[in-house]
Amino acid sequence: MNAESPQNKWIGQRTLRPDGLDKVTGRAAYAADTTMPGMIWGKVLRSPHAHARIKSIDTSAAERLPGVKAVMSAKDMVNFPIEKSVMLGIQDMRWMARNVMARDKVLFPGHPVAAVAATTQAIASAALELIKVEYEVLPFSIDVEDAIKPDAPILHDHIKWEGKPSNIAGKIEHKLGDIETGFKEADVIVERTFKTEPVHQGYIEPHACLVSVIEDKCTIWSSSQGQFMVRAMCSYLTGMPQSDIRAIPAEIGGGFGGKTIVYLEPVALILSRKSGKPVKMQMSREEVFRASGPTSGSTCTVKIGAKKDGTFVAAHGVFYLQAGAFPGSPIRGATACSFAPYNIPNTLSQGYDVVSNRSKVAAYRAPGAPIGAYAFECVIDELAQKLGIDPLEIRLKNAAKQGTKATHGPVFPVIGYIETLKAAMEHPHYKAPLGPNQGRGVACGFWFNAGGESSAQLNINEDGSVVVITGHPDIGGSRASTANIAAELLGIDYKKVNVLIGDTASIGFSNLTGGSRVTFASAMVVTQSAEKVITILKERAGKIWKIDPDAIIWEDGQARPAGENAGKFEPLSLAQIAAKASETGGPIGGGVSINTTGAEGGFATHICDVELDPATGQTKVLRYTSFQDVGRAIHPAYVEGQMQGGVAQGIGWALNEEYIYDKNGRVDNASFLDYRMPVASDLPMLDAIMIEVPNPKHPQGVRGVGEVCLVPTLAAVANALTAAAGQRFDSLPMSPPKVLAALDK
Repeated sequence: MNAESPQNKWIGQRTLRPDGLDKVTGRAAYAADTTMPGMIWGKVLRSPHAHARIKSIDTSAAERLPGVKAVMSAKDMVNFPIEKSVMLGIQDMRWMARNVMARDKVLFPGHPVAAVAATTQAIASAALELIKVEYEVLPFSIDVEDAIKPDAPILHDHIKWEGKPSNIAGKIEHKLGDIETGFKEADVIVERTFKTEPVHQGYIEPHACLVSVIEDKCTIWSSSQGQFMVRAMCSYLTGMPQSDIRAIPAEIGGGFGGKTIVYLEPVALILSRKSGKPVKMQMSREEVFRASGPTSGSTCTVKIGAKKDGTFVAAHGVFYLQAGAFPGSPIRGATACSFAPYNIPNTLSQGYDVVSNRSKVAAYRAPGAPIGAYAFECVIDELAQKLGIDPLEIRLKNAAKQGTKATHGPVFPVIGYIETLKAAMEHPHYKAPLGPNQGRGVACGFWFNAGGESSAQLNINEDGSVVVITGHPDIGGSRASTANIAAELLGIDYKKVNVLIGDTASIGFSNLTGGSRVTFASAMVVTQSAEKVITILKERAGKIWKIDPDAIIWEDGQARPAGENAGKFEPLSLAQIAAKASETGGPIGGGVSINTTGAEGGFATHICDVELDPATGQTKVLRYTSFQDVGRAIHPAYVEGQMQGGVAQGIGWALNEEYIYDKNGRVDNASFLDYRMPVASDLPMLDAIMIEVPNPKHPQGVRGVGEVCLVPTLAAVANALTAAAGQRFDSLPMSPPKVLAALDK
């Protein structure tokens, strides 16, 4: 289980992170740090209403205010007809356009209706006060249960369900076998309904950008999870050709899926185009909470049937997830991932995408999967209790393995899920005694992981150092992993490898940083780039020695004759070959752009101990251990950090985090003071146990690790609190007032 691999010099080692010094000293440049001469400031006017028709917008007074250089509204953006889908990847541009700037109706408090750019922030704020918007206020619904009622206010008249206008925007279904037959065979059946509230990704850095349009050429500096996404979305929403847009990624202060779409960049582009000046925009923390995407709230019902010996025979899940103001909730993650860790012959998983009057959801670390796993894993625990079977034993008995067909379709290849279960069962944590008011919970989880388009360029400098350029913003340690891989393959010290994130004009297309894809995908393109470079290095050594390159091998960072027949030459190091580059053919480098395939899902098993204070309802997490099949840990410290970060977020989701709305449908806790994220003092040391079952479809055995670590956490905490309290809590967060009320009953 130790990820540090002695057979490699750098892969599997805890090398120093290349961005660490800049970040701890404050030298790292984020989007809010970017400035330009002549820069002006943009600000957004946002709706105070949860649901209202826009009858008119009068910007004339704002336009006359001295210092105001531009004013815009939806009329300045591309108008995508609402009846026809326009897809960019998984995003529908008709919804994205209306999320960035309201058209016809506002659909949540904080929905942008206009924007201004002025010489100072104060003037821009004053100009917003001068914009007159006439609204026709409409009824609203916030919770998913209210939005699906027959008499619920309809957000989009053209969305129909069963022939009638509805807030149910879509459905997904996965089926295996016959659940009616399966439940007839069951000796024990458990069914329960669960509810979760919307939670925010909680990234520390608010959204920010600087956009300059000069003579129809646009440059965008912003923090995002994909500069190519920024370029494409801005092109679609503003009508400017992608060839005229350059998107430059800044350092990113957290994303977790929440920065995979745009909010400010298209607005700043239009304001810059109208004013002829660079426009800088930043969200306040309140704007982040009110107007950027949290993940879904949900209502889920799960039913499991089993034999007396604990064998699962049938499972049925129904998942209603909030999409926010526009369609697009992560029902795929909830429906497909919930049952995936188990071999169940008869399953039906149904997900419903529900719009309601709150900000549009964005991805959040394994989108949808933690919600589905919370419901399913809690029911498994209840089933185990009814049958008198250890909760890990029942999971092991039904565990998916190589050859198991998943509900969502694929047959699993080599996976390490059983290894995580066995490691958990044998770990001292699972056998440790518990005290009064303490409880232990377990849960498991799955996430798909992804491949996708990626590009890399590897160049050798004259002194033998190396520059690697990739196209993925680094939000999980990809630069450190890339340096380890390049150094290993080239046979040089990792400190001689400098890894850069290229902008849209300096590297080939690369998909988003998301889906646990970046180390998997970038390792592939970096490996192939390094192989190209090694071929060139052998050719150059062949020119120096005047022998055939096929008679040369690359070993330990040196070109060597393949055998005595090739000739007796002293090895040539990379630095020596680089020094002679100009006289042997010129610069040495190689690049690769491919659509990577072969990504395999990840599995995890978690153990959580909590202590309940029955006087206050407060729950304290005492101990937490996560076990995860990480494939191959290229940089173990970063892998552990991913696992610990996912657990920390899940604990907050389970115990405290939620959006609270007032009677007018406005978020009432739009600050870190009132939105209760866990801090260090709320958490114990989070133990991360890496289990390496290499992915055979990857050159280094990589699986994604950044998302599955969150999936089991909600259920593990909930099952632990159930054990401590002696009763099941079926609604998150399990905050002190809610727990105390249940105990008082």
